[in-house]
Amino acid sequence: MPAIDIEDSDNSGNEDGAAKKWRRREREGARERVRERERERERERERERERERERERERERERERERERERERERERELLRPSPPSTFLIILFSPWIRPLERERERERERERERERERERERERERERERERERERESERERKREREREREREREREREREREGEREREREGERERERERERESEREKERERERERERVRERERERERKKKRASVCVRERVRKRGKG
Repeated sequence: MPAIDIEDSDNSGNEDGAAKKWRRREREGARERVRERERERERERERERERERERERERERERERERERERERERERELLRPSPPSTFLIILFSPWIRPLERERERERERERERERERERERERERERERERERERESERERKREREREREREREREREREREGEREREREGERERERERERESEREKERERERERERVRERERERERKKKRASVCVRERVRKRGKG
């Protein structure tokens, strides 16, 4: 049986190992590109959140400007109100002034109530905006959680791949060990065959010696017969 060239087998194993390393590097490079794209998406989401916060700040500034305009209008209305009448006129026209004053007070109260209602509406709008922002943030968090879950699944898949690679490596090592064992057994068999050949050679040598001895005996007998 011909012997297997162990050195060639080792070289083949080295080539397989290099190919495996190259494939691992390729897979790792692909995974790194995926992670970089995810980081870029996260940066874009953060920029979007910053733009949304800036829009909210702008809305707040606009509300503040609106309040300032309202205060300015109130100051203008105050300036346009007539000066208080003299005491004499008040007494003289009190039957008419008091109802008018009460009406003006009621109107001012109604205006204040309208302003309070507008403020409540603005507050409700701000609350709705906050609610929308919370909902958007919740949706972003759900997306992040889904992405984290996908990343965990990818990591589990990579771990399964690494475990499969380790198992293949262990199986390759076991196969190489079995091959070394078979080669050792073949070498022992060859050694036994050489030993058997040496035994046969000694046996043949003994046979040759016996034949030579027999020939010598016959020769001596022949010579004695002639004498």
